[in-house]
Amino acid sequence: MLSHDTLRAGSFAVATAGPELLPHALAGQTNMDDTTQLILAEFEDRAEKSVDHLSSTLSSIRTGRASPALIDTLRVDAYGASTPLNQLASISVPEPRQLTVKPFDPSILKDVEKAILASDLGLTPSNDGKLLHLTLPPLSEEQRKKLVVKVKDLAETARVALRNERRDANKKGDQAAQAHDITEDFHRELKDAIQASLKRFEARVDEIVAKKTDEIMND
Repeated sequence: MLSHDTLRAGSFAVATAGPELLPHALAGQTNMDDTTQLILAEFEDRAEKSVDHLSSTLSSIRTGRASPALIDTLRVDAYGASTPLNQLASISVPEPRQLTVKPFDPSILKDVEKAILASDLGLTPSNDGKLLHLTLPPLSEEQRKKLVVKVKDLAETARVALRNERRDANKKGDQAAQAHDITEDFHRELKDAIQASLKRFEARVDEIVAKKTDEIMND
């Protein structure tokens, strides 16, 4: 059951939000009460994070073309902490298949090189004392196909996460209905809205995967 404090907070948020801030599935939905709107908003927030996570993860999978996203979140052990590379260095693309990495502090050049070598990217940096140069070898057909399988596996993980979030949102709706916090009509409308929203997020996953697959196979 949703707590009264949660419901009050959600009611205030829904009541004061402009139309552009309401959940996507609420477009045209004027017959949902504050509780159902809150449950739907929470579902869409979690679903959005799952899709964003997928997109971020896929950006680190290489294609035939160099991209800073391939290494910018690589963790580097420096200054006694593990830090994303993009916070420690600038990354540029001087050639379609080449990356250069310039640490803001030259003293950690070796640390950055070590992190790249330890990654699963299969790249060997060239160290000139100031910059690291990374040349991406051409992907074989077999490598491309393996990467596409990896993309599909990650996409399925995202779809499972979305379905789990739908389950949790429906459970909250069931609990609210059992506690008579919402009417049966609102309960049915909530389930329909959650399902419609899920379909939109699943479509976004399909689009992201199709785009990444095309980049892997054709770049």
